[in-house]
Amino acid sequence: MAEETREALENERIEGRNAVIEALRAGRAIDKIYIARGEVDKTLGHIASKAREQGLVVVECDRRKLDLMSRTHAHQGVIALCAVKETVSVADILAIAAERGEPPFVIVCDEISDGHNLGAIIRSAECAGAHGVVIPKRRSAGLTAVVDKASAGAAEHMAVARVANIPAALQELKKHGLWVYGTAADGASDLWHTDLSGAVALVIGSEGDGMGRLVRENCDFILSLPMKGRVSSLNASVAAGIVMYEVMRQRN
Repeated sequence: MAEETREALENERIEGRNAVIEALRAGRAIDKIYIARGEVDKTLGHIASKAREQGLVVVECDRRKLDLMSRTHAHQGVIALCAVKETVSVADILAIAAERGEPPFVIVCDEISDGHNLGAIIRSAECAGAHGVVIPKRRSAGLTAVVDKASAGAAEHMAVARVANIPAALQELKKHGLWVYGTAADGASDLWHTDLSGAVALVIGSEGDGMGRLVRENCDFILSLPMKGRVSSLNASVAAGIVMYEVMRQRN
């Protein structure tokens, strides 16, 4: 079974042109929109344009795939997928840390678009003892079945907050005493020589462009990972896992 079909079978979906248009207008938390490839219908073009304006992922696929994904058998060339897991607030994540009697340890994902990467980050976060993960509502993978599977079930145990604005979320975390650490190849703070034992918000940038400008400006420190090979950077989820385990090591 194709990945798109499996994903649709395990996620809430919205089918049909009018239904998807209204969902976009209402600001529904949509993770991905599938549209029939090769269609020249103006309505479908409008849906694709509107979705991309909102930073949503739009995937063109064969109509037969839509037929397999559809429950209504009347998808009209478009299916929107929604998250499979309820999200929490940043305050809820901080409350979890307080309940455990631990300094907050929060992972912030800045536009991680690949569901497998997001799932891997959530998996590492859960294993390393993080209290929650923050992701943006737009231009990011959502809590789909692909993410859940890539997390090996960790997504079911990890608090995830989905926020409208990452810089604003970082400001909120700072107000509660967290130090914000970003990750970048040109970071001035060497990972092995940086104190990460206190209240930490760790920012992981997008796969292609890293952290956005405003997000970077809200970081207190920019961490760099030592590199010995010829490749200049690591996969986002691998880099995240390394830093998270350094946080756990220092805390222990």
